[in-house]
Amino acid sequence: MGILEKISEIEKEIARTQKNKATEYHLGLLKAKLAKYRAQLLEPSKSASSKGEGFDVMKSGDARVALIGFPSVGKSTFLSLMTSTASEAASYEFTTLTCIPGVIEYKGANIQLLDLPGIIEGAAQGKGRGRQVIAVARTADVIIMMLDATKGEVQRSLLEKELESVGIRLNKHKPNIYFKPKKGGGISFNSTVTLTQCSEKLVQLILHEYKIFNAEVLFREDCSPDEFIDVIVGNRVYMPCLYVYNKIDQISMEEVDRLARKPNSVVISCGMKLNLDYLLEMLWEYLALTCIYTKKRGQRPDFTDAIILRKGASVEHVCHRIHRSLASQFKYALVWVSLWVESKQGGRPRTAPGLGMKQGIHTLCVVFLSFLWGLACLCVCPP
Repeated sequence: MGILEKISEIEKEIARTQKNKATEYHLGLLKAKLAKYRAQLLEPSKSASSKGEGFDVMKSGDARVALIGFPSVGKSTFLSLMTSTASEAASYEFTTLTCIPGVIEYKGANIQLLDLPGIIEGAAQGKGRGRQVIAVARTADVIIMMLDATKGEVQRSLLEKELESVGIRLNKHKPNIYFKPKKGGGISFNSTVTLTQCSEKLVQLILHEYKIFNAEVLFREDCSPDEFIDVIVGNRVYMPCLYVYNKIDQISMEEVDRLARKPNSVVISCGMKLNLDYLLEMLWEYLALTCIYTKKRGQRPDFTDAIILRKGASVEHVCHRIHRSLASQFKYALVWVSLWVESKQGGRPRTAPGLGMKQGIHTLCVVFLSFLWGLACLCVCPP
């Protein structure tokens, strides 16, 4: 029996097994075996066959966004509208057969947008070059899942299942579980919260399935067996996903309103160019980028050329982006909170002098960087 047959049998067994207290250990073992077989399926073949054509695209710009969806949902049209790249679009399926990159210029940032070929059901097992498509998606910062609004929720559930099976977790955070294999001493299990989905016995059974008999396990939150398996495997990718429903001009207003109210969802129409500006705003928010502009002493900030950093970046990150040698010559930073922010809070501008390298950079403030050879100024503006 091949790996695909084993995966199919386990999925059928999980589907027909009732979920209750008596079967939780059996289901936990089945899920552990399923994760092992899926990992084996994604491993590269060891045969001496010729190397196939991949979708390797050099990462460029300040962020990378991958377009994923079934054939003929409007991915190529969306790429042509958002970027200066012309991607072939036609009324038949599989118009795009390789990865086509484009660049979105928005708020001074260059966002790389990848138009990937349409995937079909069974892509995780290699159907329709699905493995190459999903491999590129794992390298993205945000996934845009392009869906056809006229086909309901079928496409969304199928795509989520395909991405879930290859270790891509959409709009989820990494489980707060401490796991460390040891050379001896058995399995040490502890938890700081009350567990309702996992027990010590189930954790031991899952670890034994992976041939792990000595380890430290600490649950800091109430996690499911699937999340614990993700921690053991260690190759899961957690990334934000934006569900974009295209072709809303072909459905009723009631259906548009229902889709728009779903979490992490945006409704658009590429054919009529509807709601594309709001989609860009949402994409910027999901990428969590911040614009930083340089300013000479005694002059106004230069808003023509931005330095793009992730939210939560520190003064040290700013120095490294300007030049890698600046951090070693850094003395201190002075931060002036924006007058606009303070006026909204009913106060006056405040100064926070003497900040160090690890101080976080916030939006709507002015930062002066002092170096051994002089003084430079940076202005941080809202994203």
